[in-house]
Amino acid sequence: MTPTGYPAFDSTLKKTNGILKQIERSYSWPKERRNQSYAALRVVLHTLRDRLTVEEAAQLSAQLPLLVRGIYFEGWDPSKVPIKMHRDDFLRRIRDDFPFELPDGIERLVGTTLEALRRHVTVGEWNDVRASLPKDLVAILP
Repeated sequence: MTPTGYPAFDSTLKKTNGILKQIERSYSWPKERRNQSYAALRVVLHTLRDRLTVEEAAQLSAQLPLLVRGIYFEGWDPSKVPIKMHRDDFLRRIRDDFPFELPDGIERLVGTTLEALRRHVTVGEWNDVRASLPKDLVAILP
């Protein structure tokens, strides 16, 4: 028997924990600081989502693990997107919404978090996301 009794739930839990663990390993955070990796995932997802068009946000979400997709859409108002953000605006929003100190800066957090998500997104979709963003913002994406 699986932990939840439902294979799709077990799969999404495993994938989501894998993403969080990858973020934690990049920063050498112990599992006890899981709230930090979750906060990183949430704020980067929300900021990216709000910069994308409704169509592109939906296309990206279709490839995310089920639980991550729920985090991604939490609090989303599609009538208010895309929010025009260039690199500095994007990073400022993440810094303002991430409640923990980061000695290596926000750019590393963005790169680390998106790199953890990339293995769940096809190359074609990732290229579509990159193509929909301003060049100065694309430069900080993995």
